[in-house]
Amino acid sequence: MRSMKTQTKRLTFLGIAVAIALVLSYIEMLLPPIWSAVPGIKAGLPNIVIILVLYGLSLKDAAAVSLVRLALVTLLFGNAMTLLYSLAGAVLSLGIMAILKKINSFSVVGVSIAGAVFHNLGQIIVAIIIMQTKEIGYYMIVLAFSGTIAGIFVGLLGGILLKYFKRLKL
Repeated sequence: MRSMKTQTKRLTFLGIAVAIALVLSYIEMLLPPIWSAVPGIKAGLPNIVIILVLYGLSLKDAAAVSLVRLALVTLLFGNAMTLLYSLAGAVLSLGIMAILKKINSFSVVGVSIAGAVFHNLGQIIVAIIIMQTKEIGYYMIVLAFSGTIAGIFVGLLGGILLKYFKRLKL
């Protein structure tokens, strides 16, 4: 059983992780589109925090941080549709990242790339269902490319931060 001090430290860190992920979500919303001709492409900055929590603590903690962040982003900046798209992306992303981390055959960067691409896949699936047209699936080609680039960036930053995170001893 964890000591009260360790549990308090962990919960404090998780609260800070949610706050940082929320701030990164807001910053990402303020950034101009990476490529204005193609909507929906983002850097995935909040996923740096999710990678850190997934590797530094647990899947359960990463899911909690992700869900709380999504709820707060929806309440502060979004609507039911943004929650639907984001939730689908987050569930698929975290699911694949947890599987790849568990089989231990991929680096943090590889796991991050898969997470980014599957996040986009989740959003495309929701778009296909809502718009009732499978042709939107072709957009996945562009999103897979942009997701790979974003996943590399997020994975590199997450890997660097993970080295410092392990010193916290949560």
